[in-house]
Amino acid sequence: MSSLCRDCQYRSEAELTACPACGSRRIVSHAALFSLTIAHVDCDAFYASVEKRDNPTLKDKPLIVGGGQRGVVTTCCYIARLYGVRSAMPMFKALKACPDAVVVPPDFRKYREAAKAIRAEMDHLTPLVQQVSIDEAYLDLSGTDRLHGAPPAASLARLAKNVEREVGVTVSVGLSSNKFLAKTASELDKPRGFAIIAPEEAEAFLAPHPVGFLHGVGPKFAESLNKDGFYTIEDIQKADLKSLIRRYGETGDWLKRCAHGRDNRKVNPHEDRKSVSSETTFFEDTADIGILEDHLWRLSVKTADRAKAEGVSGRVVTLKLKTSDFHPLTRRLSLTEPTQLAQVVFRASRPLLLKEATGRVKYRLIGVGLSDLSDFRADGTDLIDPKVAKRAAAERASDQARAKFGTGAVVTGRAAKYIRKPEG
Repeated sequence: MSSLCRDCQYRSEAELTACPACGSRRIVSHAALFSLTIAHVDCDAFYASVEKRDNPTLKDKPLIVGGGQRGVVTTCCYIARLYGVRSAMPMFKALKACPDAVVVPPDFRKYREAAKAIRAEMDHLTPLVQQVSIDEAYLDLSGTDRLHGAPPAASLARLAKNVEREVGVTVSVGLSSNKFLAKTASELDKPRGFAIIAPEEAEAFLAPHPVGFLHGVGPKFAESLNKDGFYTIEDIQKADLKSLIRRYGETGDWLKRCAHGRDNRKVNPHEDRKSVSSETTFFEDTADIGILEDHLWRLSVKTADRAKAEGVSGRVVTLKLKTSDFHPLTRRLSLTEPTQLAQVVFRASRPLLLKEATGRVKYRLIGVGLSDLSDFRADGTDLIDPKVAKRAAAERASDQARAKFGTGAVVTGRAAKYIRKPEG
């Protein structure tokens, strides 16, 4: 058993309950502690932590960062979470659950500055940093032992201390052998945590947890899995792979790999996209809802293609419009499950368009995008729309056809008019 003091980085090959060097009891112990190299670093309630840093009077109060009475919760501190407040919750529900909460509007300038400082600390450790959102990243510290004179675990403990001291917010660290297990570990000991999952213990560790414990299985998918007889991750571990694929398509293969703790994705510093999107500027400004819808569908397909190419799914759909006098408009909708499907992007953004495009204003630009990206595939099921799995399979089949035979191989009637015919 190896041990590490998270405060002074004292290392021992024996299990410790307190640090003999500094007396701290913030000790992490694990047999594989000094051999694992893949980490997930996640800020704790990031926006709320920055606000409390800048206003110490908020330290012991429940804090919500978000909009007004008709807005939603962007994030909240851990005190507010004890009352049941959650991100994306309507503000009126959040204040009903926690009437004493202090509500502050988000200040993204401050958050970007803090995130930039944290990223600089990460870059000091390794060039292999994959930023997946403003407040979380994967790090591959393979081969950094000699550079830093310490194993990755000690370097990560020092990183957490530096961020807390220099930036004024806390982070939680997950350490393992792959990205999926590192992400899972980082959620185990929040806030200000440091957790480890070794690959050889992954199956036994995951087995008793409910299927919703798997990062990427949302509430709707978990409920569908329950209806199909899968209640724990062990149920998925025992399931036949072919039957899972028959039932859930490619998502079944993903489920099986995750249930066994397998993940062969590399930490790629070039995959730090915050969003994927597409837009077009019209030759002539238009208020015609039919034209706008047709372009929205085409752009939904283009955005979905980019998401699939990058292996990401997005939970937030954003519609972008620009009026003839160059006034920009953006409207967003948070989905219950991440998506990378054109049909889901279109169905989510179309009502946003209909609300704005009433025929009274002409637009010169339209765009649509996905954000709050995750590097896993969703779109397996939808309890509200049980046909989504069939449509997802059909869309992926059309993707394969387009890849093999060209963009015009399989199109809908709505999209056909925008496919350019060959000249001559």
